[in-house]
Amino acid sequence: MHRPLSLHTPAWVTADDSTLNVALVYPMQGPAGIFGPACEACARLAAEEINKAGGVLGKELRLLEVDGGAEPEQVAAEVGALVATGAVHGVTGWHISSVRQAVAPRVADRVPYVYTALYEGGERTDGVFMTSETPDWQLLPAMRVLAETRRVRRWFVVGNNYVWPRRTARAARRYARVCGGGRVCGEEYLPLGTGDFRDVLRRIEHTDADGVLMLLVGSDAVRFNRAFAASGLDQRCLRLSTLMDENMLMASGPEATGDLYSTAGFFASLANQDTLDFHGQYAGRFGVEAPAPGSLGESCYEGVLLLASLIERARTLDVSAISAAAETVSYEGPRGLLHLQDRHVRQRIYLAEADGLDFNVLAQLRAPHDLW
Repeated sequence: MHRPLSLHTPAWVTADDSTLNVALVYPMQGPAGIFGPACEACARLAAEEINKAGGVLGKELRLLEVDGGAEPEQVAAEVGALVATGAVHGVTGWHISSVRQAVAPRVADRVPYVYTALYEGGERTDGVFMTSETPDWQLLPAMRVLAETRRVRRWFVVGNNYVWPRRTARAARRYARVCGGGRVCGEEYLPLGTGDFRDVLRRIEHTDADGVLMLLVGSDAVRFNRAFAASGLDQRCLRLSTLMDENMLMASGPEATGDLYSTAGFFASLANQDTLDFHGQYAGRFGVEAPAPGSLGESCYEGVLLLASLIERARTLDVSAISAAAETVSYEGPRGLLHLQDRHVRQRIYLAEADGLDFNVLAQLRAPHDLW
């Protein structure tokens, strides 16, 4: 595994005509740091494969790592400086929405920015492209399935206190009514890094909730899972998360993941050829002891592939030309052959149930236009 590089590494901050440098922004600290190593490894694998195939516009693609787990304005200042000095020609990576909202205005119209995290939807900044899930495509179909198969009607929302959980909860209130006349019967938003969930667990216990929508990041979700199971609420309420990968599942432990569902565009347990090929490449490069390449880490592989495809298609680094060609761009990766629509990648989304330390994929979810 490569050691994270610093901004003081001369080879990275000096751009030349033979390289195409990309800022890889992923969490190295904080709650999301739990899947940071998988983000780095997956992005590194994609870059190496692209370079073996001839690079991008004939140039070697090189990744400059930026800690996306720092404060949003700090991340934005670092990325903005790299762009302003010409040290990087593009930006990609997984980081929370508050970081994206700080970074996007700094790089708009200057370099292409491929954002790989699932998010709340609505991003329209010029030159920003999204590879991952949004609530209409991810949460609505999952809530519909659980309403039909598990009779879940009353949801309690537990999330971190920033834009993604709050905007997603707003959508969930609408979805609950669509999905069998349900409702959201309570909401709680907690600071990133929360470790004490006693108050929110008491609130859930005193409601009539039969489902908990978890909108917690990384290690916060891990600690919540453990506390939830220890309180016995897992015997009464199922949990649904739109941000739960295999690393978080393993950290929670099998005793804390009963009746826990996740929805995503990628699960390591998918047995299709695209996923199996990816696992073979990943294990061959990093070994069987490497971090699990779950949906969050794998999204960084997708981000590097899409960024390279956008630039190759446009045959230029000009953001306006890249945006003009974006609707004709496609690429093939672990999630299959994918295309852009309105600057968002459209992909298959799945519902899975935790089964010990892995996920059992139950179904491919229906597109939102089939549900309204």
